[in-house]
Amino acid sequence: MLPDDPLANVLYVDLTKKRFRSVRREDLFQKYLGGAGVAAQLLLEECPENCDPLGPDNPIILAVGPLTALFPLASKTVAFFKSPLTGNLGESHCGGRSAIAIRSAGYGAIVIKGASATPLYLAIHGNIVIFRDAASLWGMVSSFTVGRIIRDNETGSGIRTIMRIGAGENLVSYACVTTETYRHFGRLGLGAVFGSKKLKALVISGNHSLPVANKKDFNEVYESIYHAAVTSTVMKKYHDLGTAENINPLNILGGLPTRNLKEVRLENAGDISGEALAEHFLGRRLACSHCPVGCIHIAALREPYVDEAYFYKTSMISYDYEPIYALGSMLGIADPKGLLKIIEWVEKWAIDAMSAGVVLAWATEAQEKGLISEADTGLKLAWGDYETYMEALKRIVIQDNDLYKALAKGLDYTVSRYGGADFALSFGGNEMPGYHTGPAAHLGVLIGARHSHLDNAGYSYDQKVIAKRMPEPEEMVQELI
Repeated sequence: MLPDDPLANVLYVDLTKKRFRSVRREDLFQKYLGGAGVAAQLLLEECPENCDPLGPDNPIILAVGPLTALFPLASKTVAFFKSPLTGNLGESHCGGRSAIAIRSAGYGAIVIKGASATPLYLAIHGNIVIFRDAASLWGMVSSFTVGRIIRDNETGSGIRTIMRIGAGENLVSYACVTTETYRHFGRLGLGAVFGSKKLKALVISGNHSLPVANKKDFNEVYESIYHAAVTSTVMKKYHDLGTAENINPLNILGGLPTRNLKEVRLENAGDISGEALAEHFLGRRLACSHCPVGCIHIAALREPYVDEAYFYKTSMISYDYEPIYALGSMLGIADPKGLLKIIEWVEKWAIDAMSAGVVLAWATEAQEKGLISEADTGLKLAWGDYETYMEALKRIVIQDNDLYKALAKGLDYTVSRYGGADFALSFGGNEMPGYHTGPAAHLGVLIGARHSHLDNAGYSYDQKVIAKRMPEPEEMVQELI
């Protein structure tokens, strides 16, 4: 690490006292691997044992790695915190401009502790940290609106990141943090942690340049990585169709969770496949900062205004495999327009699509079985009825009765109050991801540190090994570990 590398700077922010300090922590970045390694150590240092996930002692750790802002593809920020959904490790990753902005601001990590007595948002512009009043933003549960207002009032256009919450205000346990409209710290409830601290948003920008010891070698390595990224057949998938390409193969394989996993194939799944969405709805592709792949696919949904001839509203809606699974096949929705509308609803309120879809799927089956009634839901939940599901999501955010208050805390909490554990699809408190490829996928999620399909390659192991032979359990577990 070069002496003037800003990566080693850690910004500590105390929301209670409205104070901040920057500390040089070369020990962290030399000893621990990448942003995740640094964030894990900072969480160990800053998170007291048995702390309340929604209490002021629960820290928010944001960190980036040494390749960030230097090489293509290295464009993710990692967040570590104690999860209000599981009570265990919260780890979430986000792209957009977040990582580049943090390092350009002159930091490798940011630690936020305490809680404000009144709503605020943090504006970090290099070494300037401002605690801005957010009373006028509090109560706006649309992350779209909050982002637009802050964009109009903060400096740093083009190089800044704007992280903000919606349903996190109401402490929905799987609320996410949205950044740059189409990217998120999605899983495990970072949005609720923001909300518990009265932290509505976090704006970061900077113009630090990064030192390079040997520019000739750097340029050669940069070019080789860039060339590999734009010519790789693996990356071509992400550019062309994105992860939505998984819908048709998983449906054929019998690995697409459908109607709360009562079924493993969805009729007419092709209508919400990556191919169909690209052909009929794809409006543009976006890329995270310093990434040449462009895997963010944005659908253009064109709808007429009521009672207005030839006047149309066009909504731009980001999609990929996980929201298509969770809000599509899991709820029996194969209508692409209906699917895009419910995805937009989830995006607007900034809640995790996977948890939201799995919670609604459980509620639908619970109502079918008579475990909860129409009096509890105020609605008749039915597979494929996206409009009713949109209303149910709104009630989860508002939490207007005991059932919706429970659903806002996640599936494990709801089951502890209402029963129905035998068809509740959660692992370690985290609602399941969209892979039903075999035992390794489910076991991998169960034993993973954050109970995510991204903890391991269980679904890949199912398709490459178990599809050909059934290994001994010990062999499978060892491979997953």
